[in-house]
Amino acid sequence: MVLLHPQVTLIPSASADAESPNQQILPLTADVTASGSLMVGGCEVVELVRQFGSPLYILDEATVRAAARQYRQSFAQFYPGEVQVLYASKAWSCLAVCAIAASEGLGIDVVSGGELQTALQAGVPAANIYFHGNNKSQGELALAVQQGCTLIADNWLELEQIAEQAGQNGQRPRVMIRITPGIECHTHEYIRTGHLDSKFGFDPDQLSDVLVFAQAHPELDWIGFHAHIGSQIFELKPHQDLTQVIVDWLVQAQQVGLPMQELNVGGGLGIRYVETDNPPSIAAWVKVICEGIVNACAAVNLPLPKLLCEPGRSLIGSACVTAYRVGSRKHIPNLRTYVSVDGGMSDNPRPITYQSQYSAVVANRMHDPTQEIVTVAGKHCESGDILLKDISLPQTQPGDILTVFGTGAYNYSMASNYNRLPRPAAVLVQDGHAELMIERETYTDLLRQDRLPARLVR
Repeated sequence: MVLLHPQVTLIPSASADAESPNQQILPLTADVTASGSLMVGGCEVVELVRQFGSPLYILDEATVRAAARQYRQSFAQFYPGEVQVLYASKAWSCLAVCAIAASEGLGIDVVSGGELQTALQAGVPAANIYFHGNNKSQGELALAVQQGCTLIADNWLELEQIAEQAGQNGQRPRVMIRITPGIECHTHEYIRTGHLDSKFGFDPDQLSDVLVFAQAHPELDWIGFHAHIGSQIFELKPHQDLTQVIVDWLVQAQQVGLPMQELNVGGGLGIRYVETDNPPSIAAWVKVICEGIVNACAAVNLPLPKLLCEPGRSLIGSACVTAYRVGSRKHIPNLRTYVSVDGGMSDNPRPITYQSQYSAVVANRMHDPTQEIVTVAGKHCESGDILLKDISLPQTQPGDILTVFGTGAYNYSMASNYNRLPRPAAVLVQDGHAELMIERETYTDLLRQDRLPARLVR
């Protein structure tokens, strides 16, 4: 659905697939009432704020499910072999999101013991959980091995520790090897993980030594390779290049008697945050990956491996909006007008961290014309706490509901209690119903782990 109104021109680019969620700025169910009120999932945003408070994360279940199904259906269309789509839960790890992903047939990619425990408690089978991380603790490895999760080995220390875990428990852990493919892509410096100067994975020139280690440790189930080239990527060519590289690794493993049969190509497909963004559709990304793997395998007469990928942002980013109440205003003549809201860098650290851009509207005044260019500031004690710089909005008033789009990925998951602000609530909306999925923190929650030494009590 295309939603048009004066505050944001929400017209997909000519190349966009109309229903590919990652190409839409708004959730797929977004609509506007006759009175000019924004709706998501059949619920009025203003009413949700009235009921649950602000700031408020609003997650549209239909958009998440649509993205998950597009991944599965696209792989079914373009890949004749076995496939497992994983949700990269670092984008947003909570019980509800993991449960939705699992109900759509997705596995879960986790990067910590906390994310692992969340997935398990949400009912995700351990066999469908893949554990990443460049510095897993002994406790995290023990939990993963005990539960029967697949481990993505990132370095030599980890390989040795996994081998020790197998010997102690009598289990045969499933292990994938993460290799840095040396592929550059145009994205933010901090979210490029495929280039050689990265903290993640073995370097390609270490592959032979890793395979020797694997041969010497048959107590581990060596199942395949993993690679990931970055995040928020709009280019298809780097992913196409990756398919040839990763198949070559599989060939080398089989040449030394290691019958590895799984390849994980990571994720990284970007989403549309602002009008000028033009990411490929989910189907286009999947098609390039599948054709690359099929062609590379055919060239060396290799049976098709089980193919895995782990999208995060493109599954959930566009499905969520964050609603804030507008507060104070500061006008600096001939320079700038600041409009402040009741959240900021503690619920969305991406602008101050990555200089990320977003789109926003005033949810209770969708029919009002834009009248001014303002900078939306958060309430934290940081000059850099700016959510949106130079955005066109109607003339706002205190109490208006400013709603920012595309906040499903790395917003709640990176949220903090900076300045001792409680983290916001999150609601799941579908067909006009709203259910609390994360409770709003209270001041009591903020103090729950604090301990006052007796000598300081007055």
